[in-house]
Amino acid sequence: MNAPRLRTLPRSRPRTRPRRSRRGRAAVVAVPLGVAALLWLWYGTPYPAADPDRVAVRLKGEAQRAYDEAALPGRPGVGPVRVDTGTCYYRGLRSVAHIDQGRSDVRSFGLDWRVTGVAEDAAHSGQERTRARLEREGWTVVSTDERGFRYRLPGGEGADEDIVDVEWHHETGTYSVSVFTDCGKLPDGFDEYRWPEAEWDPRKAPSTPPAPRPATPR
Repeated sequence: MNAPRLRTLPRSRPRTRPRRSRRGRAAVVAVPLGVAALLWLWYGTPYPAADPDRVAVRLKGEAQRAYDEAALPGRPGVGPVRVDTGTCYYRGLRSVAHIDQGRSDVRSFGLDWRVTGVAEDAAHSGQERTRARLEREGWTVVSTDERGFRYRLPGGEGADEDIVDVEWHHETGTYSVSVFTDCGKLPDGFDEYRWPEAEWDPRKAPSTPPAPRPATPR
């Protein structure tokens, strides 16, 4: 007598996750990229962070070196003066909503000194000493004219660049030096009016200024 055959049931296939289509994967990537692009258009390129104390030390060092190189007769007083801050504006499309409105959290920095009644020979000698030193350190010329010159050193702290401007005005014999740098985002709690590092007087400054920064090509 033949044994009864056992009836085998068909094996069930394991469930598999549906494959995500290429369009779906592209959409997942495209959405955050689109949001990032819109934010960039609205806010623009962000300003680099600024360390006001380090910027002040750097600018005062450049002002001091230019004062020493000028070697003006009698070493006339040009201070005390302060490192001042300048206005910086909104970037991107948001600037349209804030036309001519400066940002309170982003500022530029600058320091100026000047002496009147400087003879032409003394002025030109001082300018040439400063010009030669800037070129040795890798600064690049921005402009020159009969009054003087402007040089820049790109790639300082973050993405900033320092500028040194030295002029002599024939009409008044005024020898003037300006050093300044780009806009930077201020740290929380910074108070320009209670900022001890901003003060500078070349006759009270250390005899050896801070070492110059090397040029960093962009």
